[in-house]
Amino acid sequence: MEAVASNDVRIQNVLGRLEMIIDNENSRIGVDPEFDIKTSNAHKSRCLYELTMLHRDTLPGEFSPAFASQTRHLRDKLEVNSQKVEAHLDAVRSVVDLLKAAAQDADADGIYSEAQFRYSDF
Repeated sequence: MEAVASNDVRIQNVLGRLEMIIDNENSRIGVDPEFDIKTSNAHKSRCLYELTMLHRDTLPGEFSPAFASQTRHLRDKLEVNSQKVEAHLDAVRSVVDLLKAAAQDADADGIYSEAQFRYSDF
């Protein structure tokens, strides 16, 4: 029983850490240009890995009922996080597309292209 209680504390700590990471990411994505989404994602992945390892040897009936509420609350935050990350990625794609189009426009500025000067064409 002591091992189950110890495991419960560890699960609760990881869930708490994961919630902090998600809250931080949700509040900073799209607002803070200094925010490092790659590092934040690595922290989320680490927490999810730890949860997987902690749940690996636990039978479904052994979970504390308190985790159900905490997990539902966390799932709601993850849905918001998913939407924010998707919007961020869409914005990044849009910027990349704009830069790509600008580079292509600069290449097609009326000066002969490299393809027009290939020796094989003569």
